[in-house]
Amino acid sequence: MIPIDIRWVDFADIALVAFLIYYVLLWLQGTQAVTLIRGIVLILLVYLIGRYLHFYTVTWLFEKFAAAIVVMLVILFQPELRRTLERFGRGRFLGVLGFALVPHGGAYVRHLVRAVEQLSEEKTGALLVIERTTGLTEFLESGLKLDALLSAELILSIFNPKSPLHDGAIIIQGDRILAARCLLPISESRLLDKRLGTRHRAAVGISEVSDALVIVVSEKTGIISLAENGYLTRFLTKDLLEEKLFSLYKVEKRKIEWPWKKVKTKP
Repeated sequence: MIPIDIRWVDFADIALVAFLIYYVLLWLQGTQAVTLIRGIVLILLVYLIGRYLHFYTVTWLFEKFAAAIVVMLVILFQPELRRTLERFGRGRFLGVLGFALVPHGGAYVRHLVRAVEQLSEEKTGALLVIERTTGLTEFLESGLKLDALLSAELILSIFNPKSPLHDGAIIIQGDRILAARCLLPISESRLLDKRLGTRHRAAVGISEVSDALVIVVSEKTGIISLAENGYLTRFLTKDLLEEKLFSLYKVEKRKIEWPWKKVKTKP
């Protein structure tokens, strides 16, 4: 009997590969890529059966066009690959690269909750994106830059139906409203309720390509929803929203200014 020499590195290797496969499948779930994967699996089965039964023509075709197939897959899965790599890039382990806590976080949470609660009572549609560690520059540029101190009054003013800024989303970074009337990507997830409109799909869309926390208020029902990491939680109460935001502003961190840049002081 041949002795098998298994090292701890082998276990780590297997665990890492299993994690990577699980991670990719998890983030592909609910996208159009799932259908494509099924087709690819079917094609690979045909190839394996062809090799087993010695179908030389089928085997020859697969082997000759293998490189072209790989390039085709990269093109087809480009949105999903980009999203997956972005999620790896903003993993928690990168948090040690330098961030600072938001000052006076509790006060800004109360402003947010008060504004969202009033918007819900009045059934005024709203979309609030709270930036975390992933930069949202490309979406900021699609809207009107404000860089104003966060307050309930300003949020209510922006989403007033008579305001020219009420369409689109506002993007918040710490205690600042950076921009309003921003355009967001629309999610193509099949897991979403088909009755949900563009506002909710945009909330999920931005949470799929960033780690932003997104608050949505329905203009039809006044229901408050929360989008995070590609998932939408509906029927949020004031207490649940407040708890989530307190956790965000006390634990989550925003980017600091580098030493050679001017640091803005907050009141």
